[in-house]
Amino acid sequence: MTLYRRAAWAAGILVVLCVASLLADYVIAAQRAPQDDKRIKSLQEQVKSDASLAPNLAAEQKRITGAHLARKFRDRWLAWSLIAASAAFLASAKRLAPRGAGFQPARVASLPRSSPAPRSTPTLAPGLDLSFVDTAVALHGSGIESAIPLLQAIQTHYRYLPDEALRRLCELTEITPAQVAGTSSFYGQFRRSPVGKHLVRVCHGTACHVSGARQITEELRRYLAIPDAADTDPSRTFTIDEVACLGCCSLAPVLMVDGHTAGRLTPAAAREALKPFDQEPA
Repeated sequence: MTLYRRAAWAAGILVVLCVASLLADYVIAAQRAPQDDKRIKSLQEQVKSDASLAPNLAAEQKRITGAHLARKFRDRWLAWSLIAASAAFLASAKRLAPRGAGFQPARVASLPRSSPAPRSTPTLAPGLDLSFVDTAVALHGSGIESAIPLLQAIQTHYRYLPDEALRRLCELTEITPAQVAGTSSFYGQFRRSPVGKHLVRVCHGTACHVSGARQITEELRRYLAIPDAADTDPSRTFTIDEVACLGCCSLAPVLMVDGHTAGRLTPAAAREALKPFDQEPA
């Protein structure tokens, strides 16, 4: 940590020096430009009346051109140094920042804002085994580019994205809580709440929509007593998921329960399609 702190300080100082040098160079050049233009114009007027002064004009033009080229080279070197120093500062600062400082983005703002538990003893929800997250990170990697494969693996295993698993993911990888929140909210495939035992996908594509998909969904929600703003029944047996297409347009309206398709539905037929799954032993 001491090494990274020193590197951050050194890079920060270099950034300040580069910026100050660029600004100073710009101010000096801006002040000299009118003076140089005035001197060149004066020499040009003198040369018109005395040709012997032509070498003086050429020498002055050469001096100004040389100074301009030297400033361009100096500014280019300072600009590259500024970029390198900024990158070094950001890299050092990232190493100094605490990792896994609690997962509190968007939809999990209500999570406790306490200090993160040590990696060896993470805080677990009752019955939630986080060892799978460690395995997934070892398999897919810990870089930012692995965010989507890791989230997909976590959701496949837990059937949704538990807050505890996401905390653990941020502790083990370079992925920040903000990146997890952005990715999980952008892609519709990710769920932030527990899914029921059976996932019911109701097609709301064009063919199903005009055939009464909305009535099918509303009847299933009523039948399962699913509260407003929720998609899973109180017993967590069924989760209703509205999808854009199931690829069964000829069977519209259609739904799929755990991969089993039921088509040409009426509201009553949709209820019947769920009963074999509702009667399964726990």
